[in-house]
Amino acid sequence: MTERAATGRDALLAQAIDHFARNGVVDTSLRALAQAIGTSHRMLIYHFGSREGLLAAVVETVEERLRTALAAMADAGHAGDPVTTGMRFWRLAADDATVYGPLFFELSSHAMLGLPHAEDLRERLVTTWVDALAEMWVARGAPRREARLQARLDLAVARGLLHDLLLTGDRRAVDAAMRRHAKSAVAGLGLDRPARPARPAQP
Repeated sequence: MTERAATGRDALLAQAIDHFARNGVVDTSLRALAQAIGTSHRMLIYHFGSREGLLAAVVETVEERLRTALAAMADAGHAGDPVTTGMRFWRLAADDATVYGPLFFELSSHAMLGLPHAEDLRERLVTTWVDALAEMWVARGAPRREARLQARLDLAVARGLLHDLLLTGDRRAVDAAMRRHAKSAVAGLGLDRPARPARPAQP
């Protein structure tokens, strides 16, 4: 694909994400989306193959933005309270879920079924997140094996609470549940205890 074509795809994807953020996804057809963002149905088919292919690209991009935000928050809050950092990220993810959550779970089911347009999501929706979360815990001082186990649990809890939020709309309850999980994670990894002072060198 030429550089011009790649730029065109990126621009259309950014416009689609912006449109969905303002209007929701619902059952928007490619033709309706094309009209809304000032392009043609043919161009969307050219770049994404199908409506499902476009939606998969939207999910991938939104997820990547969240991972970038997680890394930035982890770096900025490295010396601070990990529960506070975790809750800041959770609020961002929960806000995004009010727009993209139903689409995320729909495309996740497509990946589970092995549908071609969602093939790339199979690894990115789990392994890539486990890697990112584990590195955050390792940077905090957790052993790598424990960090990866905790990361997988964190991901499962977050996805479950997002599912809860989308079905019940009870933001206060899911926020409280996530805060409890974050505190348990920090305690379970022993990161709530002050570091032991280094022993003086033996003469």
